[in-house]
Amino acid sequence: MPTLASSPPRVRVFFPSFCIPCLVFLCFLPHVAESQIQEQEQQVLLRLKQSWHDPSSLAHWVASNSSSHCAWPEIACQEGLVTELNLANLNINYSIPAFICDLKNLTKLDVSNNNIPGEFPTALYSCSNLVYLDLSQNYFQGPIPSDIDLMADLQVLILAANSFSSDVPASVARLRRLRILHLYQSKYNGTYPEEIFSLASLEELRLGDNEKLKPSQLPRNFTALKKLRYFSMAQTNLYGGIPETVGDMEALEHLDLGENRLTGEIPGSIFALTNLTELYVYTTNVSGSIPQSVSAAKLSVIDLSDNDLTGNIPEDFRKLKNLSRLNLEFNQLSGGIPEGIGSLPALSDIRLSNNYLSGTIPPDFGKFSALRRFEVAFNNLTGALPEQLCHGGTLFGLAAMGNNLGGELPRSLGNCSTLSSARLNNNGFTGSVPGGLWMSPNLTTLILSGNGLTGNLPEELSPNLTRIEMSNNKFSGKIPSILSSWRNLVVFDASNNLLSGTVLAELTELPSLTTLLLDQNKLSGNLPTDIVSWNKLNTLNLSHNQLAGPIPSKIGLLPVLTQLDLSENQLSGLIPPEIGQLKLTLLNLSSNRLSGRIPDGLENAAYNSSFLNNLGLCASNSFMRLNVCKSQSGRSSKNSPANLALIVVLAIAAVIFILLAVVITIRAFRKKGDRFDSSPKLTPFQSLNFTESNVLSGLKEHNVIGSGGSGKVYRVIVNRSGDAVAVKRISNSRKLDEKLEKQFLAEVEILGNIRHLNIIKLLCCITCEDSKLVVYEYMENRSLDHWLHKTKRSSPVSGVANNMFLDWPTRLQIALGAAKGLCYMHNDCSPPIIHRDVKSSNILLDSEFNAKIADFGLARMLAKHGEAVTMTAVAGSFGYLAPEYAHTTRVNEKIDVYSFGVVP
Repeated sequence: MPTLASSPPRVRVFFPSFCIPCLVFLCFLPHVAESQIQEQEQQVLLRLKQSWHDPSSLAHWVASNSSSHCAWPEIACQEGLVTELNLANLNINYSIPAFICDLKNLTKLDVSNNNIPGEFPTALYSCSNLVYLDLSQNYFQGPIPSDIDLMADLQVLILAANSFSSDVPASVARLRRLRILHLYQSKYNGTYPEEIFSLASLEELRLGDNEKLKPSQLPRNFTALKKLRYFSMAQTNLYGGIPETVGDMEALEHLDLGENRLTGEIPGSIFALTNLTELYVYTTNVSGSIPQSVSAAKLSVIDLSDNDLTGNIPEDFRKLKNLSRLNLEFNQLSGGIPEGIGSLPALSDIRLSNNYLSGTIPPDFGKFSALRRFEVAFNNLTGALPEQLCHGGTLFGLAAMGNNLGGELPRSLGNCSTLSSARLNNNGFTGSVPGGLWMSPNLTTLILSGNGLTGNLPEELSPNLTRIEMSNNKFSGKIPSILSSWRNLVVFDASNNLLSGTVLAELTELPSLTTLLLDQNKLSGNLPTDIVSWNKLNTLNLSHNQLAGPIPSKIGLLPVLTQLDLSENQLSGLIPPEIGQLKLTLLNLSSNRLSGRIPDGLENAAYNSSFLNNLGLCASNSFMRLNVCKSQSGRSSKNSPANLALIVVLAIAAVIFILLAVVITIRAFRKKGDRFDSSPKLTPFQSLNFTESNVLSGLKEHNVIGSGGSGKVYRVIVNRSGDAVAVKRISNSRKLDEKLEKQFLAEVEILGNIRHLNIIKLLCCITCEDSKLVVYEYMENRSLDHWLHKTKRSSPVSGVANNMFLDWPTRLQIALGAAKGLCYMHNDCSPPIIHRDVKSSNILLDSEFNAKIADFGLARMLAKHGEAVTMTAVAGSFGYLAPEYAHTTRVNEKIDVYSFGVVP
């Protein structure tokens, strides 16, 4: 009987029962560890919030067992661990703490557009996984660390719009993985490493807006930058030529080399870059012709403005179907405008002004695209304007002045509701203005001067129209009697036309008017005696008309009038003495029928040609080129010495009696508790976060930061956020009369409406019974005088060392800023503002040492309101006065320029 094989023995594994919990624990151990890490990361984030003083923007960062910090909008996580912090635009005002790198998996940190101070945070070197760092638009300063290449894994480095200075270190070029490098808009005043142009991974390189960099040339070789899409070196002090090898950057989409000192021709290789969409080579010294062969078919923007380019506009531009903006203005281009450009379907903005272009304008402009701007001014163009410029319904700006264009204005402009500015002056246009153009709802500026246009003035105007210039045409008829829709008009120039009728009183009701020019027309009748609302008028010219009757005395009460021309009329009677109180830079009353003595305030050499051909006028001085007024005979018994003495005694007695009555009245008034006009009145010019009581409560001696002959200056904290303002208290011992009060308020309002980086911002004015409070933005670094002449300061300036002096680059920055402020006051304000006391103590400095012009002489006007503040009253500081001003007291921009020139 066969023997059966035996089966192998079974192996049984036995686990003691006490090991089962261990296995369960081992299974859950990773989850426990992960939970602990997440809890630790949440604590890091809460510590971060606390170190930044709990900003309201992070109020939702609260510890919670029910929700994870990964749900906070500023946090991005992977597998429950923090990998990104997106903290832009959160109003963070404190430095980045080192413990932020306790977030071990952090790959991205974005703290852009905050207020973070200090130097580059080298503590971030410990964030070993960081590949994306954005510190832009903060207050970082000092040099970029020379060992920044320790952050070897960085792919994105954005440090733009800070105050980094010195050189761009060579270590930046050792960050071999960089794809994006933004260093624009800082204060580098050294060099940058050319090795940057060898970073093969770069896709974006932005170095622009660093005008203090040392002069350099573009590299000769761009071969390594095959991936570069965005390249900007605008305003970086480049000189020399643009190399042909720029065309080696085959992926390039955006090229900006504007505002440099580049010379030579534009290489043709640029227009062969097939991916190029935007090209900016503006405000340089490049010359020669524009390359005629253009194969960069994706181009949408070409800006070659403000150069020395000659020759023709390339015909190949008509092939650029994506072209939306073409700017070739301020060159020396000649020839005609290529026909096909007007048919480009994407074209919205074309600017060809200030060249030597000739021929007619292609009629297709506006027909196939929605134009927004069409500017061809100051060329030699002929023919008519294209009829369909506003066909797309988006035309915003139209400028064709200074050509030889003719015919009638396009009728379609009457239906162009989007039009904001139309400048068509100095051409040969004829016919009438399209009716709807006057009423175009968005129109602010209409300049038609120097044509042959006809028709009447409209009764209805666009509510936004502020400037009408229509001089040197053939407009006729009377000024409309209903001018309610003209109320926003600032400038009205209708000189040298055929207007008739009278100067209506309704014209004086235009409250915004600063310039009124109606000279060389056929106006007649008397001037309106009641001037209602000309508180902003600074220029009035009614000369060469047929006006008669007296000069209204209220013209002398216009608070900011600086130019008055009523010559070549038939005006008669006395010159109102009020006109002698005006601060006039131009006065012409010649060739009228005026009589009597000229007012004392006008007996000035500056006006010696202002009264010619008025046979009845006389002056006390012969240099006025008038007859000398005859004195009364001394033989008359009425003028005997005894009678004169009696008159003097009686006059003195009457004055004493009046003064006593005034004193008694004032005391009686005060005993009644000053019930009238005792409460302060606030006039705001900006959006304010405080009230007059906040300001008044801070006018205490311990807050005084300066004083002068006209009063004290206080630093006042106006709210719980700690915002500070500068309050200038100008004391006046008695209440201003109505004229000076209006003059002060008008001048303050003009200054309050100024918006310029280099002019101190006037926030508001507070009128009290015994003083005026002028409230400005507070300047942390005080005045230039403080830094130049008070090096041993008793109180440091917001964190700046006492022994710190101004280096030469900072001094140049201050000088340029002050010059820009003065230039704006003289050339861009209407009326121009003459400072009259430019000196180092009136040039204030903000936290970045940017200069701001301050103190426009309002204090002198108030402190000396008993004196005549006219051309005959010398204002200013000795040592800063222009010599000719001290002798002639004639006010113009030159006295400010002289004073600026002697600022130490």
